[in-house]
Amino acid sequence: MTVSAEPLPESDLREVIGLLVRLIESAGALIIFTGAVWAFVQFLRAGTGGAGGGARVDGFNRIRLGLGRFLVLGLEFQLAGDVLRTAVAPSFTEIGQLAAIAAIRTALNYFLGREIAQERAEIERAASAPPPAATGRPA
Repeated sequence: MTVSAEPLPESDLREVIGLLVRLIESAGALIIFTGAVWAFVQFLRAGTGGAGGGARVDGFNRIRLGLGRFLVLGLEFQLAGDVLRTAVAPSFTEIGQLAAIAAIRTALNYFLGREIAQERAEIERAASAPPPAATGRPA
């Protein structure tokens, strides 16, 4: 007599993982949506504010930086959902699809991360630069 000690049948495990994947991907989509709404509201505030051109450009860079952070976080959640989807006996087709999706999302994350670092450096450089009057240059 063979005793099987399977805590959770594979079909049930697939259903549980499917639910978790939908939750994680929904969280990622919600994060991206929240970031887009936040950026749009910030854009409207900066666009209608009375700030001068330099302050407006700085404001837009900060908005882009914030939106980029939301996008990176949302993409990480999407990637986590993709990885979780293949946790139970994936087929070669599923592995191939995961590899393609993971490559695309990783590349997006890489380029977004690079752009965020450049924006952050530019904002920090502008914040630490002496005011135009101190350098003798016209404002």
